[in-house]
Amino acid sequence: MSNNIIVFSVFFLLFGCQVNNRHVKILPPEMFKNQITDPSVQLIDVRTANEFKSGHIKSATNIDYYSSNFSNQMSKLNKEKPVYIYCRSGNRSIKAANLLAKLGFTEIYDLEGGFLNWENNE
Repeated sequence: MSNNIIVFSVFFLLFGCQVNNRHVKILPPEMFKNQITDPSVQLIDVRTANEFKSGHIKSATNIDYYSSNFSNQMSKLNKEKPVYIYCRSGNRSIKAANLLAKLGFTEIYDLEGGFLNWENNE
């Protein structure tokens, strides 16, 4: 029984949150930081409003992943421009990035490790 739990845990860690989409690229904080200096990028923070208020990346727009109109708000972004996305740890943002890909976005960048990783590298 415990072997099954260990095998399942390893499988989940390896494959549970992986990107299944060729349009989504996960970037380490330094690369993410260098690329968001371009004013044409759309920088989206998918954390809650309270998380956003407690600190965020400059010029980010907050679109709460848990909001009832999240998909609608995301679909209003410009599909022709790159989208840079992050959350607290990377879990919500990868789900949001995959949603963007389903909506037809082709240039999506996710911050590896989320805002926690960003803060640790500042």
